[in-house]
Amino acid sequence: MGHLDINTVSFVLPDGRPLLSEVSLRVGEGAKVALIGPNGTGKTTLGRIIAGDLAAHDGAVTRSGGLGVMRQFVGSVRDDSTVRDLLLSVAPEPVREAAAEIDRTEMLMMERDSEADQMAYAHALVAWGDVGGYDYETLWDVCTVAALGMPFDKAQWRKVTTLSGGEQKRVVLEALLRGPEEVLLLDEPDNYLDVPAKRWLEEQLIASPKTVLFVSHDRELLNRVATRVATLEPGAAGSTLWVHPGRFATYHQAREDRNSRLEELRRRWDEEHQKIKDLVQMLKVKAKYNDGMAPRYHAAQTRLRKFEEAGPPQETPLRQNVNMRLKGGRTAKRAVIAEGLELTGLMKPFDLEIWFGERVAVLGSNGSGKSHFLRLVAAGGSDPDAEHRPVGDIQPVSVAHTGRLRLGSRVRPGWFAQTHDQPALVGRTLLEILHRGDEHRTGRPREEAARVLDRYGLARASEQTFDSLSGGQQARFQILLLELSGATCLLLDEPTDNLDLHSAEALEEGLAAFEGTVIAVTHDRWFARGFDRFLVFGSDGRVYESDEPVWDEGRVARAR
Repeated sequence: MGHLDINTVSFVLPDGRPLLSEVSLRVGEGAKVALIGPNGTGKTTLGRIIAGDLAAHDGAVTRSGGLGVMRQFVGSVRDDSTVRDLLLSVAPEPVREAAAEIDRTEMLMMERDSEADQMAYAHALVAWGDVGGYDYETLWDVCTVAALGMPFDKAQWRKVTTLSGGEQKRVVLEALLRGPEEVLLLDEPDNYLDVPAKRWLEEQLIASPKTVLFVSHDRELLNRVATRVATLEPGAAGSTLWVHPGRFATYHQAREDRNSRLEELRRRWDEEHQKIKDLVQMLKVKAKYNDGMAPRYHAAQTRLRKFEEAGPPQETPLRQNVNMRLKGGRTAKRAVIAEGLELTGLMKPFDLEIWFGERVAVLGSNGSGKSHFLRLVAAGGSDPDAEHRPVGDIQPVSVAHTGRLRLGSRVRPGWFAQTHDQPALVGRTLLEILHRGDEHRTGRPREEAARVLDRYGLARASEQTFDSLSGGQQARFQILLLELSGATCLLLDEPTDNLDLHSAEALEEGLAAFEGTVIAVTHDRWFARGFDRFLVFGSDGRVYESDEPVWDEGRVARAR
């Protein structure tokens, strides 16, 4: 079995800010280690360094055994790539190169079909076999059948955009868990997965002999899988790493105890420092009038210099303070009304009334139509009035449906998109976006905008562009825009997927204080506990309500 060793890795951002400071971590053979920490502390950057996508400015990463990597973008692919491309993206480099050569020579044969082209294609096929390409096709066949219910020869040219985020994740996870690589690096592998798939992932990771380092914010998965918990702690000189040697159930108490010890050590150091400085100052005054005090004065100076050179004990990690003030406003008593609503090709007709102030969780398997339903509400319903236009820059894509969905008076939808697809924000800094405002929210003076960003833990990222933020920072900023835009009905599509634990708790507190209606698609078992009603998209195509969360609905039975 392989292992992973990260030795005093440091990394500095292009603008000169230190991001990682002497981070060290060993993931032993067969261990399952979780990497957590506030958004923006460098979890994804550290993963890119481990994967070889980035070079550390100091330190080194060593490992034994092959490395399989799931990057954060899996689940949100929106380009023209195919299922075959997705599987190749997590295959070893020789396999990727051989596949690229087959594609190149096939294209030449279609364009010219010369003898040289035919020979090049034949050589490409031989090279494909030499690197184990046919073995990988057999493996991928097992993966696509397990993840998509269809063999590889039928699935390989299917556009990735036709898959849900969870299906994208499941395809890649099947390939990595079944593949030959002995070390796995998984960046938020549970994102986009429904609960049955999360339970499957938990069981697979626990049973796997592979060495796994994974980033996750799902407390259930952390508690079940992780044998140790590594935390990136933010600091002025960059994030440092602390490892809790036990399971997540004991993590919070261990972290509080550790921080208390660090605070006590720092308090004692400050007291001793002041004591020595006072002694030096006293002896300095006495030495002016008494030459016999000079040796004691110089000795005290030496003691102070050595004390300061040794430096203070490790600083207590900066405490993250996220304060979401979601306001909302009064609307009609009936906020959302559906009459004979059928999402074309997805769910059977259903009726629904959602009342002002309710918290409704939308549950069900991936691909069942939950996000389509949310998008239809976000667009203002079947025939939206001007007052029902969504706040924000994105106009949701129309959703094919029959029946009718309408919104009550003064209901202004605020949509949190699962994919964070915000083209109007790309290339713009956070301060610029808030300073200029838009048609939904007034611009703010730069000082006021900075204070608002600070409430969301984004002050240090204020001069960064939206697209350069981590997934969690993007999520927090989108929620901030909803706060400022006057939405009275929040439509949240997997809002906690990229949020760190503290931010997710802050969101829950913010929703509790929100005066308005909340409808959220979620697979977060912890987050769902704060909701009043549960709308379940069943595997038989029915939409029904439940008094308690329902997590065991399987894939929807339909022709694929």
